[in-house]
Amino acid sequence: MPRGDKSSYTDKQKRQAEHIEEGYEHRGVAKDEAERRAWATVNKETGGGKKSGSGRGQAVDTSPSRKGGRLGGQAAASRPAAERSASARKAAATRKRRAEH
Repeated sequence: MPRGDKSSYTDKQKRQAEHIEEGYEHRGVAKDEAERRAWATVNKETGGGKKSGSGRGQAVDTSPSRKGGRLGGQAAASRPAAERSASARKAAATRKRRAEH
């Protein structure tokens, strides 16, 4: 089995990776990087591809999925209130301008 072959993954794992990848792309991450991160997350959560045999199942660790949400506010929290406020005003003006068209 060559490197990068996804045939050993379950359908559920493939769906999970696709969904995670879409989330990264929505946030502006490049396609290749989003795919790499998505599969890394699936591997971390489920322990890699499916394995046959009785009793081989393991609990799913969802901590990698939670990690991104927790880290999301650190950049904003380190900025001064005036800077955050200015950014919010600019965003509101942009939304208003786009809504008019």
